[in-house]
Amino acid sequence: MRFFCLWNMETEDLYQIFLKSKKIIIDSRNAEENSLFFALKGETFDGNAYAKSALDKGCPYAIIDKEEYVQGSNFILVENVLKSLQSLANYHRKQLNIPIVAITGTNGKTTTKELVASVLSKKFHVSFTKGNLNNHIGVPLTLLSMDNNTQLGIVEMGANHINEIKTLCEIAEPDFGIITNIGKAHLEGFGSFENIIKAKSELYEYLKAKNGKVFYNSGNSLLKRIVEGMNLDTIAFGSLNSPVYGEIISSEQYLSLKINLGDFETKINTQLIGNYNLENVLAASCIGHYYNIEPELIVSAIEEYVPTNNRSQFLKTTKNNLFLDAYNANPTSVEAAIKNFSQMPSNDKCIILGDMLELGSDSRLEHQKILDLLKENRFDQIFLIGEIYYSLENGNDILKFKNVDEFKIWLEKNNIVNSNVLIKGSRGIRLEKIVELL
Repeated sequence: MRFFCLWNMETEDLYQIFLKSKKIIIDSRNAEENSLFFALKGETFDGNAYAKSALDKGCPYAIIDKEEYVQGSNFILVENVLKSLQSLANYHRKQLNIPIVAITGTNGKTTTKELVASVLSKKFHVSFTKGNLNNHIGVPLTLLSMDNNTQLGIVEMGANHINEIKTLCEIAEPDFGIITNIGKAHLEGFGSFENIIKAKSELYEYLKAKNGKVFYNSGNSLLKRIVEGMNLDTIAFGSLNSPVYGEIISSEQYLSLKINLGDFETKINTQLIGNYNLENVLAASCIGHYYNIEPELIVSAIEEYVPTNNRSQFLKTTKNNLFLDAYNANPTSVEAAIKNFSQMPSNDKCIILGDMLELGSDSRLEHQKILDLLKENRFDQIFLIGEIYYSLENGNDILKFKNVDEFKIWLEKNNIVNSNVLIKGSRGIRLEKIVELL
């Protein structure tokens, strides 16, 4: 039996349905009255199979791309659900007619995004990327979460292949952009560091073609070289001759800094760990300064921001002081974390590192470099977690474990107490599982 359905609906028509809905969902378990379900596919699931469930829970329509799943007129059959979601998001972005700031980079993009949102929210109604929704699905969802009350949009963009940032820019059409930094990450997908530079620079290329503006850290020699080579319209920060610059006062526990915002000089006491967060604070301050937010409000916004999700967090437990940064890890960020931790004047330092994933053929070499760096610094205890570190040769003073569960068993029998503990590793190693034992 064949059912009538809506076939090859134009984006403009789908947009009218979207405007009448409460929100977009891509997981049928989150379906509720008046939400619009997009049946996306993943490596292990096909959203088409859950369309009826979403409708049963109150969705007025389900957007699908396999005709065999059609069971009525509230199934909207399109050629490709993902492409339809992206087209809808781009159409919506055009109707909003608001400035959008795009943020990408190897490290610090999520923290920078959160800080920028905190600062701009002091003056504007801001919509921004939630969590880590920064890919080909997350960016459209971020755009579609914006409404007529939104005055400024902040869109985080991640990538692990060439042309991903280009695609995300074509969807979000940003007016402003910032690359936090460029380092070694996702080498498995990019293939080389040169390709990482090329990929991140896709944001600059888009903004140049659109006559948009670029915020950039002029104290970063690589970014400065790229910017000057492309003749971009820029707003610089980070160096003495730029409107916004600063220097670290202390990073013993939380980062504190002296900052100049135009003619205004003050101190900021953040709730972030690590001197590497200086550039993220300066980026947010620069963007706030550009939008004429009062210096006092910029300072309070940054000081009020408390990191979550295992990023740049300081946790004081009954046993230890934890410096938790276990959401992401790559050679650049791990090196920065180790150097920052080694410079802290406190004693009884313990460092726990998890494997850095997605490094491809350079993986063993990059892990060996980190191991060599550890040996150059003085730490009371060093623990390495993951198959890659486990496979490397090291001295007897470093304990290695194949996975976090093996390390948990060790911790249950061997207490670490009265220590300052740095925890850093890729998300896939799940180092957050050991926090309860520390």
